[in-house]
Amino acid sequence: QVQLVESGGGWVQPGGSLRLSCAASGSILSVGDMGWYRQEPGKERELVARITSGGSSYYADSVKGRFTISRVNAVRTVSLQMNSLQPEDTAVYYCKADIIDYRGRYRDYWGQGTQVTVSS
Repeated sequence: QVQLVESGGGWVQPGGSLRLSCAASGSILSVGDMGWYRQEPGKERELVARITSGGSSYYADSVKGRFTISRVNAVRTVSLQMNSLQPEDTAVYYCKADIIDYRGRYRDYWGQGTQVTVSS
């Protein structure tokens, strides 16, 4: 069984910072791409940032220059440092990871989501 557990959400004023973390655990053989998505009420889930196992990263235009994604392969964690947060960044943030388990099955897994609220 594979789990992704997120932490680090909360409330912050505009211009503030938050750091999200996600740890993968369980019967994992290898972890491929990892990423962060977000979803506002009534809207589709959107990609915020993703990172390959080799460290190549991609960012949505709306967060470039403000957010930084990183990972530590040895402990199967991915983090998202969010700076200069704005009210439009308010959403539930989800961690996603492409994982091969011990049985050789490949699929993507999602975390439970963590709320980020930016308001004054």
